[in-house]
Amino acid sequence: MKSFKQIVSTCLIVCITAAGFPLAAQARIVGTEEITAPVQASTSRDTVNRFLARDDVRQAILGQGVSPQAAAERVAAMSDTEVAQLAGRIEQAPAGGDVLGILFTVFIVLLVTDIMGLTKVFPFTRSVR
Repeated sequence: MKSFKQIVSTCLIVCITAAGFPLAAQARIVGTEEITAPVQASTSRDTVNRFLARDDVRQAILGQGVSPQAAAERVAAMSDTEVAQLAGRIEQAPAGGDVLGILFTVFIVLLVTDIMGLTKVFPFTRSVR
């Protein structure tokens, strides 16, 4: 029992002495880009892979003579910045047209025709005629 007490007391002395030593700490300002880069990279890869999985895109790829597997392998080999650029192009490409722009255009046309007295769609307009 005496040797057990000696071992425990020796360990406690070492631990308490070691706890008193100052530890080196590093602090720096971390930019938002550094924190969000891994998340954005995986999101961009998911966007490109979902785009490549669409049937119309697969048909277009096959029409160019490239297999969908080869396209997926090429995307996997791309760097994070290249994938982010490609995902940005995919998001900016019109997919069937800009629906909001079309709705706004239809609203303006109906408003003008309502004001000119050709239609009566909106109750808040007064006809010029």
